[in-house]
Amino acid sequence: MSYSAFTIRLLGATATVMFAAACGSNTVTPVTVAGTSAVKPAAPGGVLGVAKTSLGPVLVDSKGMTVYLLTADTPGHSTCSAQCLQYWPLVPGPVGASSVKGISAALAVTKATSSASMVTAAGWPLYTFVKDQAPGDVTGEGVKTFGGTWYAVSSTGAPVGAPSTSAPATSSTAKGGNGY
Repeated sequence: MSYSAFTIRLLGATATVMFAAACGSNTVTPVTVAGTSAVKPAAPGGVLGVAKTSLGPVLVDSKGMTVYLLTADTPGHSTCSAQCLQYWPLVPGPVGASSVKGISAALAVTKATSSASMVTAAGWPLYTFVKDQAPGDVTGEGVKTFGGTWYAVSSTGAPVGAPSTSAPATSSTAKGGNGY
């Protein structure tokens, strides 16, 4: 049986991806996409999009729900425990080019504390909030719990409404508790 050069390259690429996935590292693999001025919710089946809220344009998940970051996290590393994830579900990966229209932040995938794959923007792990009931809700903005403060995320990956938009600062808030 003979294989074409294309088939051999495809098999090699598949093996490389499978090997990388099996290694299970917490390494962040960036996917950078140039932003646009359009403000629209994520396309069906897409991971992220941008929508207008009372805070201005923010990242939203595939259901149009506001996406947040936690200041206790560090780039590429989630600190959100199983209890935290009950209130702040992670935005699941993977990230594809068709999923990032209108977003200028570098998007990637990392592992949550539960070992599930989750999306990051500008390195920061992304979550939604269970108390947001409808697209456009931003009830998680400024909530202090689980060791930090929660902020909606702009299309550049910066926290919206945070005192400093360069990068989230680690909060001195005690870890734990659900704050509700």
